[in-house]
Amino acid sequence: MNKVDLVRAAMERFEMSRKDAVALVDGVFDDIQAAVCSGEAVKIPGFGQFKVRDRAARIARNPATGEPVKVPAKRVFKFLPAKALKEAVMSRKGGAKKTAKPAAKSAAKKSAAKKAAPRKAAAPARKGAKKSTARKRR
Repeated sequence: MNKVDLVRAAMERFEMSRKDAVALVDGVFDDIQAAVCSGEAVKIPGFGQFKVRDRAARIARNPATGEPVKVPAKRVFKFLPAKALKEAVMSRKGGAKKTAKPAAKSAAKKSAAKKAAPRKAAAPARKGAKKSTARKRR
């Protein structure tokens, strides 16, 4: 669904002109944007809340090289869905509740298969071969 679809739905539901429906949709989005930009959370019962969170500066690692990288502080936009919205989405056909159990079972089978698989015999060492200095991931 996009803005045009929202305008059409407002026109049909409230029996208003297209111009009025566009003004209504734009006004709602402008009000949400203004409130969130000022640091205020916008809470819509049954739907969710829009808010801005401040993230502190931190030191991260470049996964390719392992060297430390400074990540600056920043503000991030966040949407937290309400419980009613989550339940409505989950109750739909093909929701995450139906697919979560088989995925967990298959993950357990894979990890059990890895543990039970016999180890391969080590290849004979080559002359002049150096040991790897790569670190193991945790």
